[in-house]
Amino acid sequence: MLFDMDGTLVDSEKIWGVGLRELAERYGGTLSEGARQRMIGTDTAETMAILHDDLCQPWRDAAEGADWLDARVRELFAAGLEWRPGARELLGAVRAAGLRTALVTSTPRALVEVALETLGRHNFDAVVCGDEVVRTKPDAAPYLAAAAALGVDPTVCVAIEDSPAGITSAREAGCAVIAVPHDVALVGVEATVVPSLGEVDVPLLLSLSGGLARGGRARPPAPHGTPAANSFVRDGLEHVYPGGTDRRQDRRHNTDDGRESKVCGHLRPG
Repeated sequence: MLFDMDGTLVDSEKIWGVGLRELAERYGGTLSEGARQRMIGTDTAETMAILHDDLCQPWRDAAEGADWLDARVRELFAAGLEWRPGARELLGAVRAAGLRTALVTSTPRALVEVALETLGRHNFDAVVCGDEVVRTKPDAAPYLAAAAALGVDPTVCVAIEDSPAGITSAREAGCAVIAVPHDVALVGVEATVVPSLGEVDVPLLLSLSGGLARGGRARPPAPHGTPAANSFVRDGLEHVYPGGTDRRQDRRHNTDDGRESKVCGHLRPG
């Protein structure tokens, strides 16, 4: 079982929204709702690119903004995270059924460590963070890394997501997907859409994980206590680190993907 974090297990997207709007205000602007929606499910580099484009301030230092945002959101995370409806119960049922689980998130490691205080480190056999993979969602890399860490073929995995980018990532990896709409409408997605995780139970998950019937084949898990080759162990929890690339180092902004773009008339202050 592969779980997204923000907006899926915990209601942290609104916390990111607080931090992003505060950062926009620090820059003397206002974050538009359209830009905020486009940020959901993206990594730090893409979020900063969307923010700077929305504010017509492309000269802003992406690393500086990301550092400020991470620090602010960490403060807000530490104040407590609210579980999404049915999430805690489903996670408990999955663990009680003996199913292996991984947390697969675009959020950086430092913030995930804070969130795990709410989620429970014992609830996950592996954790894949956004700043510890070469490519993040919507690329398949995070979910492929999670399946590898669990020692299974991704086609026998079920991913639970709330964003189009996350759904695409999981599907590209070969996983079945349950989608739970939250801040973004999910229309025409290749997933089983449910109104809340309260509608999901272990029998449903097992019915969707028919990877063997679809031609997938589970690989034997590594011996207990042996981390995957692309991971390390900290505090008894396996953490996947296949690429070692900090995504904030790649801040190229591609506007050729059909997204709505803003015509900016501001010039950088001299």
